[in-house]
Amino acid sequence: MPIEIEKKYRLSKAQRAEVLERLPVIGAKRKGEEFEVNTLYIGETLDVGRSVLRLRRIGDRGVLTYKERFPTRSDVKHQREDETGVDDPDALELILEALGFTPALVYEKRRETWALGETEIVVDELPFGLFMEIEGTEQSIADVESKLAIKRLKTENFTYPQLARQHGTNYGGVIESRFPEER
Repeated sequence: MPIEIEKKYRLSKAQRAEVLERLPVIGAKRKGEEFEVNTLYIGETLDVGRSVLRLRRIGDRGVLTYKERFPTRSDVKHQREDETGVDDPDALELILEALGFTPALVYEKRRETWALGETEIVVDELPFGLFMEIEGTEQSIADVESKLAIKRLKTENFTYPQLARQHGTNYGGVIESRFPEER
């Protein structure tokens, strides 16, 4: 069972700019930027308080993910994470609905991904704020945090789905947190 270990931070615009400036200086390599549409499903077999079933769309491809959080008092989250690539997200959506899972939450995200050795650093923009996540071992997370040396970094303990529920709008039973459409 794969275990994801990560720490999330809420960023100001100035901190985001500083992080993006510091990453190449500390040796991180930019892997790319993506726009995501994340749909979370609910169903009888899911414990909504601890687990998530998510279909992430990135262009024409998708990723199906199951996450189950382990209880902790630490700012560093540990959770089971199983995921697989999906060639046809539309077909998978129909399969999930046929199995009794229904969309409950949709949120969009712009993500810039960086790597420093085996540690992944992502800088995210969501309709409700700017964030950074560092994923790796607890030690590598602490190392990257130290190397970035960003003053007053604020840990964010809420998940993106929890934040999307707080800031989103209910459309017929599905909470959505989307960027305003550009005209």
